[in-house]
Amino acid sequence: MSNGNNSSNENQSSVNKLLSNDYIDIIVEYSGNLNYLKKFGEGNYTIIDETFAMVHLPGNEITQEFIRQYGWTSLPYLGGIQDTTALEASGITKLQNIPKLSLRGQGTLIGILDTGIDYTNEVFKNADNTTKIVSIWDQTIQTPGKEPEGFYYGTEYTREQINDALKNPNPYDIVPSRDDNGHGTQVAGIAAGSPVAKADFVGVAPDSELIIVKLRYAKKVYRDYFFIPENALCYQTTDPMFAVQYIAKVAEKLARPYAILFALGTSQGAHDGRGAFARTLGYLSRKVGTGVIIAAGNEGNRGSHYYGVIDKNVGYDVVELNVGENSKGFTMELWGTPPNLYSVDILSPSGEYIPRISAKIRESREIKFLFESTVLYLEFQILDEQTGNERILFRFKNPTKGIWRIRIYGTGNLSMSYHIWLPIKEFLDSDTFFVKPDQYTTITSPGNTSYPITVTAYSHTNNSLYTNASRGFTALNQVKPEIAAPGVNIYCPTLNNQYTRSTGSSIAAAQVAGVSALLLEWGIIKKNYERMDTLIIKRMLIGGAKRDPNSSYPNRDWGYGILDLYNTFLTLRGE
Repeated sequence: MSNGNNSSNENQSSVNKLLSNDYIDIIVEYSGNLNYLKKFGEGNYTIIDETFAMVHLPGNEITQEFIRQYGWTSLPYLGGIQDTTALEASGITKLQNIPKLSLRGQGTLIGILDTGIDYTNEVFKNADNTTKIVSIWDQTIQTPGKEPEGFYYGTEYTREQINDALKNPNPYDIVPSRDDNGHGTQVAGIAAGSPVAKADFVGVAPDSELIIVKLRYAKKVYRDYFFIPENALCYQTTDPMFAVQYIAKVAEKLARPYAILFALGTSQGAHDGRGAFARTLGYLSRKVGTGVIIAAGNEGNRGSHYYGVIDKNVGYDVVELNVGENSKGFTMELWGTPPNLYSVDILSPSGEYIPRISAKIRESREIKFLFESTVLYLEFQILDEQTGNERILFRFKNPTKGIWRIRIYGTGNLSMSYHIWLPIKEFLDSDTFFVKPDQYTTITSPGNTSYPITVTAYSHTNNSLYTNASRGFTALNQVKPEIAAPGVNIYCPTLNNQYTRSTGSSIAAAQVAGVSALLLEWGIIKKNYERMDTLIIKRMLIGGAKRDPNSSYPNRDWGYGILDLYNTFLTLRGE
């Protein structure tokens, strides 16, 4: 969050570079060793926490030489949006009607890092028309001197400022932070919206208060490198890493228990729960008084994952990838099982053949096709720094429409299995998909992280899993998701004091974030279990989950079953 003992001029220098599109930010693990960071030069790094920092390097391009020197996984991952009968289905209404419990989130906080919030919406006001938002950190608005304490960019708006804005006929003259998308407003309203009788709406934890972070959009250099469409909302993981630190700092200053909701995700990475952001979330999950909730993603039925096993008698496996005619470019990642080594050859839709390319340490290739406008960049990394696995990154620029055939070769004595993931649907043309996809191991990151609670979506009207719900388990076969919550056609607030219906795992995760606030109220505020953390919340939800007697649990679709908070408390008293 700071630059150690750097001067104010050096701090400002690092902030300018953090915000500038002329600099690349890489994630390094410095583990508290400031001397390691100082070798990059004063004013060239920004500390995230006690383990990780960002180093700012000049240049607005990510080159093959850069990849060879620093490694692909030093780059921040890019994530995007995951898309009152529901309360009854989850056992929330029934529980809240029991006078002795009457849990509404009193004394708790819910921190949300997303697209921002429409703070003028009636669901975010108390009965006296004051705000229920403790603070907003808008990372997209730069107001020198108005950054949160200990953070060096963006603008913080306090409860007092928001209340002043709500009294003003032009509130955005005072607090100009807006949610231009609506996603953040929807999940915040579901988790902690106040009752609005005329709209027949109430959130899961209506007495809980909110800490909001509007995330900064990813730098253009990263969007260009990964061929992210211009109209797609895209975030780089460094900003959520700062955001969760901010939420924790505000909550701990107020000495109140809090839930964190992260409803965004990425298909980048090994899907095994390792990485910088995953470690940060894992650390927070183990703190007493904290519940960390993550959306599982909506990639299960998108054709974006391929799982292959190489027959040793054949020596290779064939992957068929259909590319749509509107695709300007995209990436995909192959992650192999160690200690095997993997290599590829490629056949384009027009029949042009690229012979087998063997893996070498940080090998990079640029392949230009003779009869097509496609340029394919291949980047091999035999030993990924975070996982130890081999990774091959494919970057297709102006890919030719049709079926691409890629043969995957393996060498080694163990089972030669591997995964390939395409980007999340928001970053990819809808006609680009694997011909023979695998719907499993599609939980988006950081939903594969061990300690947080990962939530999938189902339809509470017919008890069916959401069609596009991401499925588990992780690539290391850890159980994810843990719980399913209503996430199909859910009534929720949106922009301009309107209401809508929305679908997706983020909607389901918002309900579990609200439930976590209720359990934190019961455990810590009401002193029934004062050591409550994410793991205890998870165990309570698993214990009360509804399960189909004809299915076995945990399973890759439903985790441990369907959210039922009322049954959680019945279980606690031995019923």
